[in-house]
Formats: sequence, structure tokens, C-alpha cells
Amino acid sequence: MQTDPAHIFVVEDEDTIALGVVKALQHQGFVVTRFDRGETAVAAFQQSPPDLVLLDIMLPGIDGMQVLRRMKSHNRDVPIIMATALGEPTDRVAGLELGADDYVPKPYDLLELLARVKARLRALDGANEVPDTYAFGDVQIDLRRRLLTVAGGQQQRLTTHEAGVLGYLIAHRGRDVTREELLEKVWGYAPTMQTRTVDNQILKLRKKIEDEPADPRHILTIHGKGYRFED
Repeated sequence: MQTDPAHIFVVEDEDTIALGVVKALQHQGFVVTRFDRGETAVAAFQQSPPDLVLLDIMLPGIDGMQVLRRMKSHNRDVPIIMATALGEPTDRVAGLELGADDYVPKPYDLLELLARVKARLRALDGANEVPDTYAFGDVQIDLRRRLLTVAGGQQQRLTTHEAGVLGYLIAHRGRDVTREELLEKVWGYAPTMQTRTVDNQILKLRKKIEDEPADPRHILTIHGKGYRFED
């Protein structure tokens, strides 16, 4: 578990936006270093990686996608949240495929942003509770790489939130887990989130890991409460 204040890199070239974000993070007790160019952020990251990076896509010089690629190639374990005014699904998918751990559109709600930051840091603190790899039935999962392998060797990628939900359920296998608990631990319980968000992720996961998604063996519904994972 982390005892010192988490160190966060904010990579944002717009001074007004950066000032608000930095102040909000510092008010929560985080140590914050702000960069207005991707090159300097990458150099600092390679010298001494922080606990989390909040990264804008639209930057002078090398853009956020290049920054993301270079940071993840150096250290994949540091969570990176993409923050961008670009709202097209292709931008979101591109960032997640390169290894981004979350995605927050701009202009963002500071309360939601803080919730996402705390959720990623909590996941980092609790990573020792979840094995990197886990097998059940005909399924093998590499949660660090977000990779799922089923019988026959067919592989599928898990999204960040799919891996987060599945990892949390596995870490607490055999126990009933409420939707609200999953929202808090995986998403950070952002104000805009609804419990239906969890249900949608469960449906997607069941299609990937269950032989019969409509009659699941592993991710069981606990009516009126939430879900339970069974091997």
C-alpha cells in the first residue's frame, strides 16, 4: 500500500486548464508536476516514473498518442488517463489500444476527474490482491496485458474496465459484490455513473468468457445485490 502522497504528472499545454487541474489535485493531497510539452514529460517519466499520468492528446511537438506510446514502452505499470477535447470513438479506441488506462473528455468535470484518478490509484494499491494471470474452466486471463485466451488458443482483448471488473471479482471470488462497490473500486464512483454501467460491462464479459452467456457459470447474478465470481 502507498504511504507517501501519490505523484501525478499533468501533461497539458493550456495554462488555464492546467492551473485548475493542478490545484484540484493538490487540494486532494497529491504531489503534482505539470508539463506543457510531451518531450519534457517523456524525459522526466523515463528518469523517474510518477504514480499516475494525466495526459492531453493535443500537445505541441509530439502529440499525446506518441507520449503514451513512449511512456508505456518504458513502464507499462504506471496508469495513464487520457484527457482530450477530441470526442470521436476512434480517438478513444486508439488511446486504449496503445495502453491508456482510462479516458476523460474535455471540458471535464473536476469531481469526475478526481474520482477516476483515485480509482486508478486504488487499483494500483490493490494490484497485489489480484494475480497477473488466472485460469478457470477453459479460460486463461492475463490481467496485466488485458488478454483473454479461450479453448483452442483464440485470444481476445479486454478493455480497461472489463479487466478491472473481472480482476476485482476474481480477487473477491466467492463473495457477493454489489454494483455500487464495483462502481467505487473500478470507476471511482463518478457522479455521472449509474449502476447500469456495471451491468453493461458484465454482459460484455459474459460474452467473452462464458460458454452460455445467458446461463453463466462463472459470473453469477445475485438478484437485488450484484454479482459473484465462481471458478
